[in-house]
Parts: sequence; structure tokens; C-alpha cells
Amino acid sequence: MATKAQIKFTYEDYKSLPASETKRYELLEGELIMVPSPSFEHQDISGKLELFLRLFVREHKLGVVLDAPFDVVLGEAGEEQVVQPDILFVSKARRKIIREEEIRGAPDLVVEVLSPSTAQKDRVFKRRLYAKYGVREYWIVDPEEETVEVLTLGERGYERAGLYRKGETLESPLLPGLRIPLDEIF
Repeated sequence: MATKAQIKFTYEDYKSLPASETKRYELLEGELIMVPSPSFEHQDISGKLELFLRLFVREHKLGVVLDAPFDVVLGEAGEEQVVQPDILFVSKARRKIIREEEIRGAPDLVVEVLSPSTAQKDRVFKRRLYAKYGVREYWIVDPEEETVEVLTLGERGYERAGLYRKGETLESPLLPGLRIPLDEIF
């Protein structure tokens, strides 16, 4: 009986994929994962959050806010993990990790808006991945529950800094003074 070969894709394989206007991929543990196009609700929520973040970061000259699709490369050469967070923030002090085509290293903040097809991966795998590589704050946005879980990186991984619901105002330990009324997001 023949055994299946275990083929791990590299970052070079990932970069050689043909450009596509409709397909997005992530490279996780050597596997190419196609990321389905997000729903209208997902994009609407993501866009509103991004607007609040962009305005705050710009007003206070704190750094850069970007949205998907934009590659974030985590890990050493040959072991790269490539993700495309819905929203990310890189502080002015860490701007050197931003390249023309990618970010090389952990953003300060990553925001993932859950979709039915990605929820488990975002809650478990990406939570561990972002903690491992040093993302200081991770927001998990749940459109169904109308919540945003704010996680901050501690010695043992992420700790919950807050669980905010529609009707409440999200605050970020990483960005003091940022206040997002979730009634304007959901």
C-alpha cells in the first residue's frame, strides 16, 4: 500500500502563487489554506472598526493601520507562517517591520472578524500563533454574538482584558484613550 507524501509548502511557494483578484491564501504549518471571500456583514463590521482605529491612530500619530489582504510573515526562514488579518496595527516605533509587499514580524494589534468558515481557526490556532510570535493585543470580533473579545499578551499567552458587547464601549489597553461604541459597529 502506497503512503501519501507529506509535502510542506514554503514561503517561496506561497509567493509564486499566481496573483488573483478573487482568491486569498494563508500559509499555516506548511499548508496553503484558501481563505474564502468574506460576507457583506463581515466586511461592514471590519470596515467600521478599521475606520475608528485609523482615525485614532492618525490623530495621535501612533503608527499604521492596514487591512486584508496584506501578508504578515511570522517565523524564521523556511518555517514561515503567512496570515492576512482582517485589520492590523503597527506602532511607529516598530515601523521597520513593514515592507512593500508584507509585514515581517508581529504587528502590535491584530483584529480577526469571525466567519463561520474561519471561527475555529481564529479562536484556537491563530490565537496560539499570534501569542507565539508576540502580537501584543488580539481582538476576536464575533458578529453573531455582537461581541469583541480583547486579549493582551501575558507570560502564559493571551489573557482577557475585556469582553465587550453591543451597547458597550470597547477600550484597548494597547491604545489608551481609544473608545469604540459597539452600537456603531454592530
